[in-house]
Amino acid sequence: MPGVPDLLVCDESGKLHLIELKFTKTNAVELRPHQVSFLSKHKHASTWILVKKWPQKTDDPEIFLFRGSDAVDLRMDGLNKVEPVIVFGKRVDWEKLWGLICPQ
Repeated sequence: MPGVPDLLVCDESGKLHLIELKFTKTNAVELRPHQVSFLSKHKHASTWILVKKWPQKTDDPEIFLFRGSDAVDLRMDGLNKVEPVIVFGKRVDWEKLWGLICPQ
């Protein structure tokens, strides 16, 4: 189905979380129209956008987590204008990240 996020995660309580994965070398996030539509339509569900920004191979990547409800703004304005839920630099605290996506 077009627009369905890349990952469907089921937490320990049986709740589903949908995560769109994106990679960029710039501040632009290339969300396709059907992805924006799906995320906007399901903005009250647990939908997320996880962006890895890696400008150059010599730089350390950054990981940004956004709510699915930010899809329109993220597509239009990019990383500089939309406030992420959290940003990780050189090291990603995966436990903290999953705790935000799948709160207990």
